[in-house]
Amino acid sequence: MGDGRLRHRHGNRVALTEELRFPHSLGLLYSAFTYHCGFKVNSGEYKLMGLAPYGEPTYADFILNHVIDLKDDGSFRMDMGYFNYCQGLTMTSRRFDRAFGGPPRPAETPLTQREMDLAASIQKVTEEIMLRAARHAHALTGMKNLCLAGGVALNCVANGRILCEGPFDNIWIQPAAGDAGGALGVALLIWHQLLDNPRTANPQDDQQGSLLGPRFSDGQVRAFLDQVGARYEVVDDDAALCDAVAALLAEGKVVGWMQGRMEFGPRALGNRSILGDARRPEMQSVMNLSIKFRESFRPFAPSVLRTRANEYFDMPPGSESPYMLLVAAVAPRSAPVSTRTRCAATGLTD
Repeated sequence: MGDGRLRHRHGNRVALTEELRFPHSLGLLYSAFTYHCGFKVNSGEYKLMGLAPYGEPTYADFILNHVIDLKDDGSFRMDMGYFNYCQGLTMTSRRFDRAFGGPPRPAETPLTQREMDLAASIQKVTEEIMLRAARHAHALTGMKNLCLAGGVALNCVANGRILCEGPFDNIWIQPAAGDAGGALGVALLIWHQLLDNPRTANPQDDQQGSLLGPRFSDGQVRAFLDQVGARYEVVDDDAALCDAVAALLAEGKVVGWMQGRMEFGPRALGNRSILGDARRPEMQSVMNLSIKFRESFRPFAPSVLRTRANEYFDMPPGSESPYMLLVAAVAPRSAPVSTRTRCAATGLTD
């Protein structure tokens, strides 16, 4: 689920139960609005999700009443008169332009309230579709656990609503949920379903952080730093290193952190991360504008101890977000966490 297909697993078998077929696709619907708001299709969808909290869903009813025909089970059909991706080189049509207040925003031009409202509207519609599909999957299968994959499953705001409002006890999202993660699914399908090797469910996360990328030795790092003429200090004691980094963060400094193997997927999970103090309201803008050179509205994810997550975020007891794929509201009683983290995904660590 998440890519328009509902599959039911039993033992080492996965059976396709229901599907949406091209061109009626939740991913393409979201991408069409991504395109119209001036972001790049297939890479800018997360920008649209980050922009949504700044707008109002003023177009949501129009989308539900005219652009798509949404059923109670989460299935839908799109009125293709609003779209052009089947026959042209653009995602949306002139009919879309007339309905939503003008042509697509040219890339890199200033954002207006229209784009913010469009983002909020399609985000609300997407959440409604995913919630309906989740409830239908539960009613159909009776299962208590839900696994999400596909590019739409990277929509961590919708995932958070499924966790908090949906019927499932647990949800797990493949950390490389986009096209790249399909390689893992193919390998597992061949191993279990075609070769009939047994599969045993494990309550622990066997993907263990999805740390499947390259790693670099101390020698390789030193050689690179020497090659570029960087100034550096070697700290051999882990405790001393952590103390030094914590002190820098407390001073308002931004720290680049690299350790072990690189994460597989679009999220930085602590092995290739930029760290800052989430208690400072200005930190989000500092990191966006001065460090990453990206749009000022883009969110960051706070990382907290699993045992203290409920002190800061309204999440169901026992839930966790190791892959930064769930959004939770900031708990009213939590103190000085910047309100900008309300639209950021939480990463819970040990």
